[in-house]
Amino acid sequence: MSEKLQKVLARVGLGSRRYMEEVIAAGRVSVNGQVAQVGERIEPGDELRIDGRKVQFQIEDEIRRRVLIYYKPEGEICSRNDPEQRPTVFDNLPAIANDRWVMVGRLDINSTGLLLFTNDGELANRLMHPSNEIEREYAVRVMGEVTPQLKNNMLRGVVLDDGPAKFESFSEIGGDGINRWYQVVVKEGRNREVRRIFESQGLKVSRLLRTRYGTVILPRELRTGRWMELDKNDIDNLAKAVELKPRQGTGLYGMAKRRNERMQEKPLAARRGGFLRQQRRDTEEAAQNTGFEPRERRQDGNSYGNREPRQDGNSYGNREPRQDGNSYGNRERRQDGNSYGNRERRQDGNSYGNRERRQDGNSYGNREPRQDGNSYSNREPRQDGNSYGNRERRDENAPRKPFGNKSFKKF
Repeated sequence: MSEKLQKVLARVGLGSRRYMEEVIAAGRVSVNGQVAQVGERIEPGDELRIDGRKVQFQIEDEIRRRVLIYYKPEGEICSRNDPEQRPTVFDNLPAIANDRWVMVGRLDINSTGLLLFTNDGELANRLMHPSNEIEREYAVRVMGEVTPQLKNNMLRGVVLDDGPAKFESFSEIGGDGINRWYQVVVKEGRNREVRRIFESQGLKVSRLLRTRYGTVILPRELRTGRWMELDKNDIDNLAKAVELKPRQGTGLYGMAKRRNERMQEKPLAARRGGFLRQQRRDTEEAAQNTGFEPRERRQDGNSYGNREPRQDGNSYGNREPRQDGNSYGNRERRQDGNSYGNRERRQDGNSYGNRERRQDGNSYGNREPRQDGNSYSNREPRQDGNSYGNRERRDENAPRKPFGNKSFKKF
């Protein structure tokens, strides 16, 4: 089975289809040694080169179809690259070898909920195309009262800047006060369509959460910022909704299947999104950990770190000079001429650090010899003839005790 050349190059991950068409038109792509043309089809046995380098490829029908569901948090954008360096929904997705993830639909930076990703470009295009009328279900929190008249207007249809739009269904699901939750369904995926329909009736959407896309429902065990891969039955039902045939090898096996089972039994913790929101949380957590709260301002207008000047004109860090002319760090000289650090010499001519010599001619560090002729460090021999350092000889005929632990048994 053949496939269009620009579609194959885009699926390999070299760029979008439109960019690949420009590359082909520039004569940089060759098939079986011949310069390729835009719209040319390629078969599995053909040799594909771009700028002289060989490109490994597979026909789409031979690739295992995969679909991920992702719980988008607030603060992430639906784009691969952002000039402002904001977090994107692709940052937390798993890598896929020799392929790329295609996003199905979009959510604005302030919206949360279900996003689909697949490696099948045809499946993604059919799910997004308005002609297939794939339903998108949202939970919406609205500020303001939704009267029956406003509800009927949104169900019959309103006119927006890019054409008419309406809700397929509209039901209330709870809420208190001025903030009420509603469940709505649309069959198109235009930019901020749900928000604009409410705004056309003078209502403001404070929160928007996508809960369903086609046959896929956002599971309860999936937390914010986490992803989960769909199994064969869910993928086949999604493909059937857009009239695509199932593929062989689709589904989860081995480690991937066990990972999904573990996530259902013990869901992973939510991964919070949004740079500004995370920065605010870090600041609040740091304040709670330290236990200090900012102190209120003093009633006299001065802060606690700044004290008012003294009435005598001196600051608190400078003390007034002493009346005797000496500073506080210098003590007056002693009357005997000696300083406090030097003591006077002893009357016997010896200094306090040197002691006089003993009358018997020995110094204090040397002791006189013992009367029995032995020195203090040598002890007299024992009466049994053995020295203190050598123990008596053992009797070889005496019974010996077993070595080691008595309770030890061989096994």
